[in-house]
Amino acid sequence: MSKRSVASVGATVLAASLMLSACGSRGGSDTTSGSGGGNSSSKVAKIGVIAPLSGDLAALGLGIKNSVDLAIKQANDANAIPGWKLELAAEDDQATADVGKNAATKLAGDKDVIGVVGTLNSSVALQVQPVLASANIVQVSPANTGVSLTKGDDAANPKRPFPTYFRTCTTDAVQGPFAARYLFEKAGIKEVATVHDKKAYGQGLVAAFTEEFKKLGGTIVAAETINPDEDKYDAVVSAIKPKGPKALYYGGEYPNAGPLSQQMKAQGLSIPLMGGDGIFDGKYIELAGKTSEGDLATSVGAPTDSTESGKKFLEQYKSAGYSDPSAAYGGYAYDAANAIINALKVSLKDAGSVADARANTVTDLGKVSFDGVTGKVAFDEFGDTTTKVLTVYKVSGGAWVAEDTSEFK
Repeated sequence: MSKRSVASVGATVLAASLMLSACGSRGGSDTTSGSGGGNSSSKVAKIGVIAPLSGDLAALGLGIKNSVDLAIKQANDANAIPGWKLELAAEDDQATADVGKNAATKLAGDKDVIGVVGTLNSSVALQVQPVLASANIVQVSPANTGVSLTKGDDAANPKRPFPTYFRTCTTDAVQGPFAARYLFEKAGIKEVATVHDKKAYGQGLVAAFTEEFKKLGGTIVAAETINPDEDKYDAVVSAIKPKGPKALYYGGEYPNAGPLSQQMKAQGLSIPLMGGDGIFDGKYIELAGKTSEGDLATSVGAPTDSTESGKKFLEQYKSAGYSDPSAAYGGYAYDAANAIINALKVSLKDAGSVADARANTVTDLGKVSFDGVTGKVAFDEFGDTTTKVLTVYKVSGGAWVAEDTSEFK
């Protein structure tokens, strides 16, 4: 997410697993070793995680951390990189840019860190990218959807800011238009109001949605914003209601989106709220309450439990005994970790130290190609995933249910 930004993996199960993007309270860092494989004579290489491990978005962050841990343990058990043992080094970014930057600085200063999975939020990634890049440490995000992270600020002349940055999820440039097409072409909704939380993820998502919706012939009858630290939205609802929208498109995460949905319906604005992967979490339904029936969300990929590889991942995750669900980005984090591990099979093979292998890992990561939990894992020249499958989910019977899965073209 843009939050990082934010189009689909997991639905019914990932939803059942929970999900989404980040804001956090205070929590300590966590460093754990992947088990199995290796011995006392093995050299150590660490894969870091930067994600919200505490606070409102912890459900998403913990799912990311645990999924990376699972990939590391499996690699060690299989002795995937002979002579090397992989370890997990997890840091809590609290979904805050400055905290994330400090976490990146800590990991970049560790001579054994060779790659990082994260962040959840695009806004945090903007601060993390340059720190890791300066140390030649690859970063693979399972959740960032902000377009500028891979193509820079000039959309007309895309230029990759950092060769060390990759992501396994698709971007707002895909997710926003995908939602617009669903509402206009499949739901038959022509008038929509938009609201975003002023953060990179939400703002970018709404901008991409708005451009496509207007191009299709739809009308944006109202465009409002909220502050992410607000929890009362009477003024916004009052401004939108007289305009008569048939749906509200929201850019942001579930901590704000859930209460907004509940409050707008309590005030008689009984229309579906639709958002991106930032609201695709069971906690959204808890916050929005019973009136969330019919609300919509997009998420990247197909529902995790709809594919054999996804079902296998969920079974392995459950068997590993993690107390938190894999959530919305577990599958993407697992694939991100395995992308790094596949690159390390080449870059660490003849390396005497992690430092010797960091630069080669960047090159080797750009060449990986394998069938992952979320589909084909491969990257284009910008570091973006080549897979553009997304799913629309609808709240039905108090749960997220997959409504439409297709490839964006």
